[in-house]
Amino acid sequence: MFDLAVAGLEHVLVPANLLFLFIGVFAGIVFGALPGLTATMGLALLVPFTFTMAPAAGLIMLAGIYVGAMYGDAVPAILINTPGTPAAIATSFDGFALTQKGMAQHGLVAAAVASCFGSLVANIVLLTAAPPLAEASLKFGPPEYFWLGVFGLTIIATLSTGSVLKGFLAGALGLLLSTIGMAPIGGDVRLTFGFPEMQAGIELIVALIGFFCLPEILESVIGRRQAKYTSKNVKPNFSVVWEVIRDLFKRPVLMFRSAIIGTVVGFAPGAGGNIASMVSYNEACRWDKHPEEFGKGTIKGVAASEAANSAMAPGSLVPLLTLGIPGSPPAAVILGALMLHGMRPGGELFTVHGQVVYAFMMALLLAAFLVTIIGSFGSFVFARIINIPSRFLAPVIIFMTVLGSYAIRNNMLDVWIMLIFGVVGFVSNKLKFHPAPIVLGLILGPFVEEGLVQSMLAGRAAGGVVQYMVFRPISGVLITLSVLSALWPVYAAWKHKRKQRLEGCACDIEEGPKNA
Repeated sequence: MFDLAVAGLEHVLVPANLLFLFIGVFAGIVFGALPGLTATMGLALLVPFTFTMAPAAGLIMLAGIYVGAMYGDAVPAILINTPGTPAAIATSFDGFALTQKGMAQHGLVAAAVASCFGSLVANIVLLTAAPPLAEASLKFGPPEYFWLGVFGLTIIATLSTGSVLKGFLAGALGLLLSTIGMAPIGGDVRLTFGFPEMQAGIELIVALIGFFCLPEILESVIGRRQAKYTSKNVKPNFSVVWEVIRDLFKRPVLMFRSAIIGTVVGFAPGAGGNIASMVSYNEACRWDKHPEEFGKGTIKGVAASEAANSAMAPGSLVPLLTLGIPGSPPAAVILGALMLHGMRPGGELFTVHGQVVYAFMMALLLAAFLVTIIGSFGSFVFARIINIPSRFLAPVIIFMTVLGSYAIRNNMLDVWIMLIFGVVGFVSNKLKFHPAPIVLGLILGPFVEEGLVQSMLAGRAAGGVVQYMVFRPISGVLITLSVLSALWPVYAAWKHKRKQRLEGCACDIEEGPKNA
């Protein structure tokens, strides 16, 4: 393996291949940063170009696009509260709050460094332990997917700032919206109101733009009539880069935990970066000594989300390269590229085409470093975008939201849905309903429904639905985690009140003799 890794690195270090890698990373950042364009779309568009290239060069460029896009989606999430892809939803929670505090560069650098770290950890796992982990990923069946979705829904308790009840109501609305369209198993058409275009359901990017971007424009630019998109000017500085890097390296537990979560979620075919970043953000908030800082602008929230969704990318390639099962939509496109070049995933891939495969893995590794360099230096340019007066910036953002919503399916109905969601998001913000639980319900709804229906069908055939869904090792672990996660806010509230009561008693004891 070591010899193949060295040979693969030599392939990547060829000047022409390094140039392809750089082009791929840059193109990936652009695709990730533009709402409506995704890593999957970027890979699908460029696969035909790689067909005429040597297999190693083509795969190296695709690796750059994949890794670049996983960072690029954080840029609009941090600057204008619009996640470039669903995987950057959790990044916007603290990233945009940092921008509002005049600390956009802090968020951008934290996203670049955390993306690099998460990708490095996951790539090392991919290089060293792919075959046994691929076998473990085969243990995931419909019950495990169902319980993983339920575990994801318990994150609503963390996302609900102020009222858990409001959070669960918003989550229920998201689950209801996720049922629009054709049922995943039975094929029944639901809640389409006579629009054939609605049979495919609500596009997630449309919902993200509507719930996150438009309400902010309405509130900041039109509502408060601010001259700038945010109240404070951003002043990029070299010292910020070193300050953020030092700060993140003082938090190894946060970084490793987020990277491992992203890698593990990547193993499960179909789970995706949005679930990885949400779970990682939830765990970062749960175990931090100051959970009250999350959601108000902390680089810890940005790092937790970005390290996880970037680690998911190499993680999703483990079942792809070893078993031919893509762990994410971009991995499915890479599978197509491998087949185009006559390479079949499995044992043959590592023996017959070992040098090409390891060149692909090493390209993923080097792309992570390129992301840090481009992201850190790019933060000086990206951060200044937010200083543009709102009378120029707001129309551009609105134009991009309309264009991005339309471009996904070339459908005007998506634009109207985005505008309706924008108004709903603006009103819900006024009523103190955070839109994040709605989007979480929308993401996890199909995941949970498909797992539940498939489990019930398989359980009936096996002679017991409950036994099939509950009494499985991985299901047992996920059920335990779900219960603990749901009860955690109750425990945290009890602990907080107890601490306040003890501090009150201590003050009474100290003041007692003085008053006497």
